[in-house]
Amino acid sequence: MQKEYEGRTEQEAIDKAIRELGLDRDQFDVEIIEKEKKGLFRKGNVKIMVYYGSDEENEISEDEKVNEESPEDHNPEPQNDNERKILEFLDTLISKMGYKGHSVITFRRDSKIGISIESEDSSIIIGRKGKNLDAIQLITNVYAGNLDPDIKVVIDSENYRVRHEEQIIRNAYRIAADVRRTGRSRLLDPMNPFERRLVHTALNDFEGVETKSEGDGLYKQVRILPKK
Repeated sequence: MQKEYEGRTEQEAIDKAIRELGLDRDQFDVEIIEKEKKGLFRKGNVKIMVYYGSDEENEISEDEKVNEESPEDHNPEPQNDNERKILEFLDTLISKMGYKGHSVITFRRDSKIGISIESEDSSIIIGRKGKNLDAIQLITNVYAGNLDPDIKVVIDSENYRVRHEEQIIRNAYRIAADVRRTGRSRLLDPMNPFERRLVHTALNDFEGVETKSEGDGLYKQVRILPKK
């Protein structure tokens, strides 16, 4: 779940979140979404987005990283009509895109299903920075939602999602170390909300630096800067 808070400073906004949600600081993530500078006739203001509990995006992302399901969770064969229809839909979708591929179930957890696309054209199916894979996942979830609103599908190929998350975190640590050493801030490439949360969370306890998001729209950039 997520909720916006405002304050004259980032800390004031965070304190409001702590009081209202009844949570400790380490129980939620913070993203700065707006920061107004002080002016002659106006006070400065900071608006933050607080992420806490679990939402759809967070649940799907956690499942993408899970590798500890019990053996029955890894049965690649469909166990019911909905799973069979989803696999058929995905295979048809890949075929209509002009590629050969076969989808198999990699895990099950509650109402969430992990599916991997096995194809010789996996690099194209994944796309630049996983955007094709994200689009395929979105379309498949729309179809699955029509079968059962509770079903959530995680689409992967060649274990891309786990590798991508690890790469984001390694890059964040590397740049954070450079920021701490040079005292100069660095701006990362545009990322979706989940990817930004990975960076904010990974660097939350990284001594000497802090992070904030900049830009508009879904794909914002994370700035890593020396902590004052």
